[in-house]
Amino acid sequence: MNIKQWLRADYLPIPLIALMALTRFHHFGDFLHLPDASLAVFFFAGFYRKKAFLVFLMALAAFIDYVAIANGTSSFCVSPAYVFLIPTYTAMWFAGRYCSAFNAEKITALSLQLGIAALATSTAFAISNGSFYWLSGRYTDLSWGQYIARAAQYYPLYAGCALLYIVAGYAVITVVKSLPTASASHKEV
Repeated sequence: MNIKQWLRADYLPIPLIALMALTRFHHFGDFLHLPDASLAVFFFAGFYRKKAFLVFLMALAAFIDYVAIANGTSSFCVSPAYVFLIPTYTAMWFAGRYCSAFNAEKITALSLQLGIAALATSTAFAISNGSFYWLSGRYTDLSWGQYIARAAQYYPLYAGCALLYIVAGYAVITVVKSLPTASASHKEV
């Protein structure tokens, strides 16, 4: 089985599950760990178009968080706002689902897809970050100005990591699509 077959929709869940499992433990990464790829995973999961896979990935994300916290990772971000990760990830999934209809081989379609991914990432940030600041109970006297200053501090890294993974995912898809198929490579000249 070649890589092109693995990246068909039938096998798409496997690399996405692996990517989430390998990166979710450290949200922003450090010199030893890659940053969290969850937003990109949910975006590309939308290409698969199966709602059961969306639910599975949400359960997997919660399980990974549980294991990470049980093994010493800070539970600071786990609060009543944690439930808002559901609409956060669903926004990314719907954006991916919408983008799956475009032919990314054309530069205009690819630009549109990356714009949609950027908009979805910003929406995901607004949902997850806003819900955390207002519902976690950790910032009871936060003014709008303070919230904007804190959001401006975290947004570039949050969006940058997600979009970098999405661009890398499109690059992998482009390379895989350009590979000859098994039947084409075995044709006699």
